[in-house]
Amino acid sequence: MNLPAALFPTSWHWFALALALIVLYQAILKAPWKRLRESTQVNLLLGFVVGLSLTWSMKAGVKPGLNLHMLGAMAVTLTLGPRLAIIALGLTLTGIGLNGAIEWSAWPINFLLMAVLPVMIAHGLHRLAVRTLPAHFFIFIFVIGFAGSALTVMLQGALTSAAMVLSGAYGAEFLLNEYLPYFLLLGFAEGWLSGALITVMVVYRPEWVAAFDDRRYLWNK
Repeated sequence: MNLPAALFPTSWHWFALALALIVLYQAILKAPWKRLRESTQVNLLLGFVVGLSLTWSMKAGVKPGLNLHMLGAMAVTLTLGPRLAIIALGLTLTGIGLNGAIEWSAWPINFLLMAVLPVMIAHGLHRLAVRTLPAHFFIFIFVIGFAGSALTVMLQGALTSAAMVLSGAYGAEFLLNEYLPYFLLLGFAEGWLSGALITVMVVYRPEWVAAFDDRRYLWNK
């Protein structure tokens, strides 16, 4: 969802700008930049930015801000790690801003709701699975990769809808009946595509996936 500035009060935009600057500062300061010394990692980051810029530009919706498109948050979080994922999605948002898909005044609030929020959800789901589920290859693929991707986009849609209700942009009943049900379908699509991408990388290039540990998921199995 690409959220227009008009959906939120001015005070929200100022708060979002301050919070976005803090998050960006922390992400840039603590990101594992050493990973990008390898050309493959740089290519992965840039590949995600280009691919997601195209994906986020292809959206379906009938009202301002009520658009549906793939997020890719779980895939980019598992591959690059949460801090580089936030930076990658921020660059993606900048890319669609350059082609006019979002207003620059709405960049901070979109950054928080479309980049930071889903990365936090994806990272949280990954850590929860690591702590509570067996260290099995298929757990990583199907529970984290497939189901986690689907759940990430569903939760992001629910929380962003809650933000629009709180801002007074749309009523809760309208969103519950006319918008949120479509996130179930979007979640299935996100799960299959992101899960398939993670599966291919783990099988053929496991070193590309920062969250995948050979010793945990493959050794002595």
